[in-house]
Amino acid sequence: MTFGRLFNPFAVGSAVFTPSRPERVHDAAVKKVQIWRTVVGLVAVTWMLFSYGLAKDPNGVLDDRFAQIRTTLITLAVTFPIAVTVFIAAARPPNRRLYLRRAAKPAGALLTLAITLAAPRLATGLGYVTEDTDWTASPWRLVLLFAIGAFSLWYIPFGLYGIVQSLVHVFRTADLHDTVPPLLATLLVWEVAVFDVFQGAYGGVPFVVRLGFILGAPLSVTAVAMWELRRLRTRHGLTVRGALGR
Repeated sequence: MTFGRLFNPFAVGSAVFTPSRPERVHDAAVKKVQIWRTVVGLVAVTWMLFSYGLAKDPNGVLDDRFAQIRTTLITLAVTFPIAVTVFIAAARPPNRRLYLRRAAKPAGALLTLAITLAAPRLATGLGYVTEDTDWTASPWRLVLLFAIGAFSLWYIPFGLYGIVQSLVHVFRTADLHDTVPPLLATLLVWEVAVFDVFQGAYGGVPFVVRLGFILGAPLSVTAVAMWELRRLRTRHGLTVRGALGR
């Protein structure tokens, strides 16, 4: 990456959060299905918010959705090392050593996003920046305010782009093997559905509709994942058993 591209948060985000293994499969049909699933999901959620009055409190809606995203990322952060460790341990040599080397980039993407999301809270928690900070107390504080504002123009797009890419590419686990993202996505989405049940997500929505939204995501993701695994097997000769060398 050139020095000039470092000023582009999307270029840096793409380099950090997008799979880069040259021999991975590029399947346009899989990408189209994932895009349509995302669009349908957004339309469904928007319809639910406005139909059942959940959009009357925009701040509450945003808090709920960011809380759900945070739960998803935390779940993935915990699930990721366990699932990857199990996958590598199940593989036979020499695949085991190969996947262990490949795990560096997905782990780096996970660590980068964790630091990105934790940095603002860490800064406020350490007392460097608070709501009562007097930015006019000294010229240096004005310089700091300007620096924070300028950096935010890069930092915020990078963080948001990182969240989207991390969820779409499941922390670039295609760099391990093409069969890992659909497997890990299926595991993750069912875990999040269980959390939604216990946390009472979509409160105020009729039970049948609520059940549809809680189960809709895991069922649709599972269906897409199974279709993707089948397509990898039939079109590209890639299977989970082959990835494990069994």
